[in-house]
Amino acid sequence: MNKTLDILKQAILLERRGKAFYNQVAKQTDNPDVQNIFEIMAKEEVLHEKFLSDQYKAYEKDGKFANLELPNEDNDGIANMVLSKDMKKSIEAAGFEAAAISAAIDMETKAIKVYADQAQAATDSKEKALYEWLSDWEKTHHRILHELDEDLKQRVWNDNQFWPF
Repeated sequence: MNKTLDILKQAILLERRGKAFYNQVAKQTDNPDVQNIFEIMAKEEVLHEKFLSDQYKAYEKDGKFANLELPNEDNDGIANMVLSKDMKKSIEAAGFEAAAISAAIDMETKAIKVYADQAQAATDSKEKALYEWLSDWEKTHHRILHELDEDLKQRVWNDNQFWPF
């Protein structure tokens, strides 16, 4: 058994599950803003899966990671769209979309840990760069979802007058 190939398989599976989840949420929501967010995230998971699959093939063939030009994407545009006041207002704080956001946070947390742990353990500089890039990208997803979730929680608290004062 090859540990590196097993880790790449696990990472590919994580990305496929993320893509499937995000696509399902996009299909089920009636909220076009939420649909757009989850469609964007599903497309990004496809990109991650491609990078991982390419590395899997290279490692399986040559026993080493290939040179990859990892995009240095600026996710601020997505973050600004997702975290806009209109967007936040359009999501029902205790509805399906909020539950999906919470589940997505858990998925992103797991992905960050897998990639960060592997980046730390990697001895190959290309492998390390790949996992650091993936971890950073997933951290952006996590931050966006977490901020949205926090805003939704505050709305639930306010709407239900949970404040002790």
